[in-house]
Amino acid sequence: MKLGAYTACLHDRSLDETLKILGELGLTSAEINTGGFIGAPHIPIDDILAGPAAREDYLGRFTQAGITLTGLNVNGNPLNPDPLVGPRHAADLHRTIEVAALLGVKRVVTMSGLPGSHPGCPTANWVVNPWDSQWLDVLDHQWNEVAVPFWKDIQARAADADVKVCIEMHPHNLVFNPPTLQRLAEQTNATHIGAEMDPSHLFWQGIDPVAAVEHLGDLVFHAAAKDTRINDDNVRLFGVLDDRFTRVPPVRNPLNLGGNNTLNEWPSRPSWQFVAVGRGHGLEDFWAPFLRALYAVDPDMAVNIEHEDTELDQIEGLRQAAVNLLSAARTAGV
Repeated sequence: MKLGAYTACLHDRSLDETLKILGELGLTSAEINTGGFIGAPHIPIDDILAGPAAREDYLGRFTQAGITLTGLNVNGNPLNPDPLVGPRHAADLHRTIEVAALLGVKRVVTMSGLPGSHPGCPTANWVVNPWDSQWLDVLDHQWNEVAVPFWKDIQARAADADVKVCIEMHPHNLVFNPPTLQRLAEQTNATHIGAEMDPSHLFWQGIDPVAAVEHLGDLVFHAAAKDTRINDDNVRLFGVLDDRFTRVPPVRNPLNLGGNNTLNEWPSRPSWQFVAVGRGHGLEDFWAPFLRALYAVDPDMAVNIEHEDTELDQIEGLRQAAVNLLSAARTAGV
């Protein structure tokens, strides 16, 4: 098993400095962003597409640092009906599959995306609970007319490149839990589309990530190490589907989602929040069993820290996550 980090949290550092930091933390794996929501701060994509010399030089920097490049990340919304977002994110995914093949990287991480509710709808629409039949009509359009054709094409591209596309089961996407992941795999006859198992989004939905790994089995290709703290007192009042967010001007938010969109500010008393590994769930009661479950699926699976703990700065959060992840791995014996 390869333990490392997704380097987006170090977007303001050079690649060489980033790899040095990972090595000093005892990590041996890196996942690099190549487009979508964040861009490509740690990879010269045009140079890599242009010729083998740049590819050899790029991979050599990882070898020199003692780090393995285990994944390319292109999280975005490739199905977004906003013409400033969807087509760009889809093109980023297509290009990332090509880059992964050229570099010999076998995993591309992304999201399933989310279309509009009907033909011509200008905004994405997430159906949370389709108890009314109109929402089933929306889902029929989103799946049958938009998502399945798109993902059949991605399946073909990934199979041709011999690259596994790993979907983060993320709310505000069509695929946000094990059943929707399985639905996409079944409806696209997927051999090269599966899951990136990120427990943080499953926790607050009430899903047991270990049970999810065991249920999905060979559909789990890759994993993230990100924790979630459930604030029970707040859940009792607000629930986990909470709309108390505050609009943030784009100048204050470095994550430009495309179009006119930015991430909004979390409520002051959140029902749940992303935290570093071990700050939401214990090492022995969750993280070690989680790593064992992943190891049972694939002993060579990469598990990369995704640091989004706003209570800790970029280095301290990464350090705490690394210490705890490595400790959990020793406890798990993987």
